[in-house]
Amino acid sequence: MPRITRIYTRTGDGGTTRLAGGQEVSKDSRRIEAYGTVDELNSAIGAALSAGLDPGLKTELRRIQNELFHLGAELAVREEGEARVPGPRIESRHVLDLERLLDALTSELGPLENFILPGGSPGAALLHVARTVCRRAERLVVALSHDEAIGASTLRYLNRLSDALFAMARAENLRKGVAESLWDSRS
Repeated sequence: MPRITRIYTRTGDGGTTRLAGGQEVSKDSRRIEAYGTVDELNSAIGAALSAGLDPGLKTELRRIQNELFHLGAELAVREEGEARVPGPRIESRHVLDLERLLDALTSELGPLENFILPGGSPGAALLHVARTVCRRAERLVVALSHDEAIGASTLRYLNRLSDALFAMARAENLRKGVAESLWDSRS
């Protein structure tokens, strides 16, 4: 566990920062954009949690927040530096956990009849915001993967997570008795 004794370091005042492996990079590098957006996603989930979500969803989201810290730590280290900077990583078991959650939620929700407009209850609306931030994180990690190696389960995890956030938003509306707004393609 890292021990943080001071919040500011002044090392980033010139527009650079250091990765966990010690390499100095620009703050607008693809890697920093990717794990910064994962941090933003974690904050969006925290905002959704503060909206008084269903207790079952809260448990799952707290686990996911912890996993997002794993993902951020993984993205903060270049693949070639992993041996020197050991730490938590996203693994296939994390993807399987999301798939199990998706299967359970899908059986509760039933099939989709149409596209759903983001919204509904406050918690569901915030979960939709988190879903869109997750999709952006996924796009940024794809862009990063064109230049640098990434973890084997990273993209699969983000892809399943965005689906899970969508299903959780639907479940939150269902459990709160709030009807979903459907897309009217004829208007």
